[in-house]
Amino acid sequence: MGENKKNKDPLAWEEISTEHIIQDEWIDFRRSAYRFPDGSVFEPYYSYSRKDYVVIVASDTEGKYLCVRQYRQGIEEVTTEFPAGGIERTDGKEYGGSGDISAEESLAAAKRELREETGYESDEWRHLLKVPSNATIADNYAHLFVARNCRKVSGQDLDDTEFLNVIKLSAQEIETLIAEEKFQQAVHIAAWLLACRR
Repeated sequence: MGENKKNKDPLAWEEISTEHIIQDEWIDFRRSAYRFPDGSVFEPYYSYSRKDYVVIVASDTEGKYLCVRQYRQGIEEVTTEFPAGGIERTDGKEYGGSGDISAEESLAAAKRELREETGYESDEWRHLLKVPSNATIADNYAHLFVARNCRKVSGQDLDDTEFLNVIKLSAQEIETLIAEEKFQQAVHIAAWLLACRR
């Protein structure tokens, strides 16, 4: 959209209609029709917008990794994962237009989420990657960070919908959980693998 047709990739689809089925502060769930590169039209195609979010691979001064355990209704299980949370935008939008999130906004969100979920802070931050959270049906991005030498500065400060416990794990324990399919957030696994490589 807004892209010059002359420079458009020949594999790109053209959105020809969109209906907003649900549009509130949490999600914009849409039903669209698209024209394929061969000219045929496909509908319905469902997609959604949500907030961009941060994922933090955080370790304390002893090299233990700060993880959280919480219920995830999508798979109806309590999961083990890294601290994470939504980015509060400064442009007044709830979601959409993900390319507009600045490095400062994503880092501020990462620092806030780490402190709120775990009570820890760090002075050693590194941005790993900005990656689509589910490029097939969603337009939001995950901003992945590493925080080292985290130190406890407070208790948790959770949102009304957050019920989670903090646990500390060794690198080997995280590797075992991943191998046993018990560390179940795909983007969090990607963050872990990137953190281990860099």
